[in-house]
Amino acid sequence: MSTGKGTGTGTGAGAEAGPGADGRPPVVLVAGFWLGAWAWDEVASLLRADGLEVHAVTLPGLGSVEEDRADVHLADHVDAVVDAVRAAGRPVVLAVHSGAGVPGYAATDRVPGLVAAAVYVDSGPGNGALDPTFDGVELPLPAWDALVEDGNSIDGLTPEHLERFRARAVPQPGGVIREAPRLADDARRVVPTVVLCTSYSSEQVREAVEAGYAWVGGLAELRDVTWVDVPTGHWPMWSLPRETADVIAGAAATAARRAAP
Repeated sequence: MSTGKGTGTGTGAGAEAGPGADGRPPVVLVAGFWLGAWAWDEVASLLRADGLEVHAVTLPGLGSVEEDRADVHLADHVDAVVDAVRAAGRPVVLAVHSGAGVPGYAATDRVPGLVAAAVYVDSGPGNGALDPTFDGVELPLPAWDALVEDGNSIDGLTPEHLERFRARAVPQPGGVIREAPRLADDARRVVPTVVLCTSYSSEQVREAVEAGYAWVGGLAELRDVTWVDVPTGHWPMWSLPRETADVIAGAAATAARRAAP
């Protein structure tokens, strides 16, 4: 399993609100390595068309190639996710892609009562460093063959997808790759969780949990997990945006039913 199972970045936000008047929680979207809020554009549009309030996050260091990433740490990414969750003003569905599973899981540890559901999009609740041996200031987007060799399927992506990805990718801050999250609140274990399995099947992810991979380590302790298999590549927000949006919207609908009096 790869480091590229991986992360999203940025502080700010790409946040826009939709109606959300039917009791469904707002949705916070966080993409993985090399990506900002823009990576969710199509999924976010579909969710808003479905009547959901949506906030897409760009994590620190991922806003532009020009940013200084030398002092960007995992704690900064966790803070950015927590800030986005709190800014929604009520419990949210937190959907995190790839390596954003590490700060995403740490955010559910920080504010478990504000996460109505967590959705891991070809990702998992990481409870350790993705690559503690990584010693670089940043990790640029690799060549496609190297990315695939590292376990990141590009199935379903068109040449146009790949061209846009390459043009807009921002190097991943090294600190968030080598640092481990701090987890302290056992309430995170009862946050309802959906694991959307795309480039790896649910069976393969379960095997990764049993093997002790850090990027899915939290699945060994979570008590309410729903598995969804939607076979495609590692970037389903591009290859299957409708299906990805439907899984996230489904988590919001389930959260609303659970919260109903």
